[in-house]
Amino acid sequence: MGLQHEPHKAASNGPVVRTERVVRYKECRKNHAASVGGYAVDGCREFMASGEEGTSDALRCAACDCHRSFHRREVETVAAVCGCSSDEHSTPRR
Repeated sequence: MGLQHEPHKAASNGPVVRTERVVRYKECRKNHAASVGGYAVDGCREFMASGEEGTSDALRCAACDCHRSFHRREVETVAAVCGCSSDEHSTPRR
């Protein structure tokens, strides 16, 4: 689960458009009965990290103990328009 910023400019003097991608991991899709030829999921509805960000436990789900890659990835993109011109936005004030 993370937040990624991707700044974009509409035009050289136009407004600055900033998009944010929010990544969430939803229900677990691990097939626990694959070894016997069946299909069974554990019912875990959303990924919750077992540890702090940056550790190996951050990739393990606290609810079902599966790796984050077994959970369905959902990406939401949100765009925000800054009312200032791109020149004002890129030049720091003193």
